[in-house]
Amino acid sequence: MNPRLPVAAARLAVCRALLLPLLLQWPLAQALAATPPALPLDAAVGIATRHARQVDAMTAQVRAARERTVAAGQRPDPVLKLGLNNLPIDGPDRFSVTRDFMTMRSVGLMQEFTRADKRAARGARAERDVALAEAERRQAVAAVQRDAALAWLDRSFAESVREQLLGQIAQAGQQVQAAEVMYHSGRGSQADVYAARSEVEGLRDRLDEAERDIEVATARLARYVGDAANEPLGSRPAFVLPAWLAVDGAVALDALPDIAARREQEAAAVADAQVADAERQADWSVELMYSQRGTAYSNMVSINLSVPLQWDRARRQDREHAATLARIDEAQARREDAERAVQAELQSGQRAWRSHERRLRRHDEALLPLAEQRAAATLSAYAAGSGTLAAVFEARRNALQVHLDRLSIEADIARLWAQLNFLMPQPDGQALPRSTP
Repeated sequence: MNPRLPVAAARLAVCRALLLPLLLQWPLAQALAATPPALPLDAAVGIATRHARQVDAMTAQVRAARERTVAAGQRPDPVLKLGLNNLPIDGPDRFSVTRDFMTMRSVGLMQEFTRADKRAARGARAERDVALAEAERRQAVAAVQRDAALAWLDRSFAESVREQLLGQIAQAGQQVQAAEVMYHSGRGSQADVYAARSEVEGLRDRLDEAERDIEVATARLARYVGDAANEPLGSRPAFVLPAWLAVDGAVALDALPDIAARREQEAAAVADAQVADAERQADWSVELMYSQRGTAYSNMVSINLSVPLQWDRARRQDREHAATLARIDEAQARREDAERAVQAELQSGQRAWRSHERRLRRHDEALLPLAEQRAAATLSAYAAGSGTLAAVFEARRNALQVHLDRLSIEADIARLWAQLNFLMPQPDGQALPRSTP
């Protein structure tokens, strides 16, 4: 006996023990590697927030407003003046800059001294522009997040509709086979076979419609998340009312971007009125000029003071101030109207939410079980020979419609949740509540 055989057998056993688990895990690893990553709702919202060009535009607007605040409170730049005065153009001294005693070469500097209260008012107005731009940026973020969430939800529910239809098509296909068997055995009619096939084709037509809805929703989602829209979706989150929304509808409206933007517009109108009031007082300008003449004459220095004459103040400056006061009233009215609109939206949304919840419970507790029981009863009757295939199809269509109605109600809750939840922009990367598996 070869002494090496036990050693080889032992090595083979060791190799089998080491490689067998790897070989068993290889198909699973391949399946996991082939499965594309899922796109949950919070990830889609995060991608949309980071990549939305509209948000980038509003961010640049905020940056521009901040830059303007530095310049708003500054005095105007000084003005450099160069001149050649009283140059003779005829006679023996024509075009001479030194022989005539009146000819002067001048260099001057003029500075407008803006009143301190006017500069302060302009600076305050620029600060209001920054606050308004930031509020409008939050508006843009909330709008992008809401629209991305709605697109994600539309695709998710369209895929759920497709799953329901595929299940019904499978059951209808079994009914086709059963109808053909019964027809060939002499227990059924050819009309039942045609009716079963017609039922399948009708379901396939509805499936094509569901596939179209999925493609449309995917295209809308791609606007916000790009190529990630082609990934499979994750599970839907738990749809609960936002934490900041009280049950009675009381909410700090000032924190909502829409209302905050309206308030900043009102504050900007007030700042405009303060600037217009300061503009009613004229600014003075002072000019210092040095004039050089010929060597035979003395050089000169001039000091000039310029004061605008507001000779028609009642029709100009006062009118401008009155216009800004009217814009304050306009901004206040628009802000109050926006607050009423948001309050009405919150109240109606919560009432619709409670109605949808009641309907969901009714479907889960009564309508869905009854529809399934009816479908099972008609199928049993048909199998026993005491029922008709038409009754089976009618019961199945009724069960399918009840399932689709429930999906429609859940979709209404989801859209309402998105409308309410994204009234307030969500921080990028914040996870949404997950549904219970």
